[in-house]
Amino acid sequence: MEFKIVSFMLGSEEFGVDIMKIDSIVEFGKVTKIPESADYVEGIMNIRGSVVPIINLRKKFLMPDLEEEKKKKAKVVVINIGDKQVGLLVDDVKEVLTISDEQLEEPPAEVGGVGKRYILGIAKIGEAMMIILDIDKILTAEEKVEIGKIMETVS
Repeated sequence: MEFKIVSFMLGSEEFGVDIMKIDSIVEFGKVTKIPESADYVEGIMNIRGSVVPIINLRKKFLMPDLEEEKKKKAKVVVINIGDKQVGLLVDDVKEVLTISDEQLEEPPAEVGGVGKRYILGIAKIGEAMMIILDIDKILTAEEKVEIGKIMETVS
């Protein structure tokens, strides 16, 4: 079986998500900060008339944040989680790839920590490897509640 993924960069690491989970990809624009929100919540952004919370994936994955100048060139991958839209701030979107089952492996058992829960698998593309994310698990139940509260505040 084959499926299509959209690949994107966070620093020097390449990640991918199932294209069927993506609503759109937009330029990073004006963000309104939300007081007392989690560190990884960049704020909210108006995307085609909808208020969308923006999650900074670098901060979520405990990576150093982009400098402000580079952040102006960043992209937002708008995903659907349940009935809500959430934007994922990424350094850059690369391409759409077709991945076969043979290219996808389970993450090694030694890969531990909280992050393992949202890794769907590791795709081998030539000599390179790409982490495929499980978008449905990228936010914990508590984080989904917090995003819900942000949306209630602004609507």
